[in-house]
Amino acid sequence: MTDFTELFNLKGKKIIVTGGAQGIGHEFVKAFKQAGAEIVVLDISDKVASLSSLNVGYIKCDLMEVEKIKLYFKQALELLDGKLDVLINCAGIIKRSPAVDVPLDTWQKIFNLNVLSLFELSRLAAVEMKKFGQGKIINLSSIVSIVGAYNSSPYSASKGAVLQLTKSLSNEWAQYGIQVNAIAPGYILTDMNSDILQDSVRKKEFEDRIPSKKWGDPQDIVGTAMFLATKASDYVTGILIPVDGGVLSR
Repeated sequence: MTDFTELFNLKGKKIIVTGGAQGIGHEFVKAFKQAGAEIVVLDISDKVASLSSLNVGYIKCDLMEVEKIKLYFKQALELLDGKLDVLINCAGIIKRSPAVDVPLDTWQKIFNLNVLSLFELSRLAAVEMKKFGQGKIINLSSIVSIVGAYNSSPYSASKGAVLQLTKSLSNEWAQYGIQVNAIAPGYILTDMNSDILQDSVRKKEFEDRIPSKKWGDPQDIVGTAMFLATKASDYVTGILIPVDGGVLSR
């Protein structure tokens, strides 16, 4: 008989969060830590004060240096005493410009972080999770993986790749008790959108597209991530969950 008190229990769970020093990733770190999880953050940011106060592990690293990802993962795993329950791939970048003006090295950097690092970390995580017959991998995609973006073609393409990777990896690893899912945030109040938020006209244009008539807060994504990280989602895999105030339903 199912013990429903354990469905959302995260106490003692060992979690790696990329991009956890700021934005949506930082909200994940705070919430999961409060729920009793042990966490290691992989991030390039210098914003360590916000992490040290939470008593979580931190490895400062550039995940665009794909040849070093195995080392970063090994270091994180050691901090978690050799076991990993949940991987949250949250690190990402966006560079807005018309498609004809995008330098190819910018395209490559976006894909290295948004896609290739996610793929490599997920593969490394799956190897460890298979040893215990269970695990959760949560990828941050975006609503632009469905609707496309304007002046952000590399970002949109990278998030579409994240969605397809989520499905493909789920197909391979579900048989081992590993659930791979993705979250699609909508228009969220983060530094990534600072250029839009500072333009009152554009900000209002975006708000008008949202049935909820307001931008989302990073904390709005937390509940979905916690669901996907717990036993409550053990039979949920290979899906994309929009958290967008209704944008994709229009």
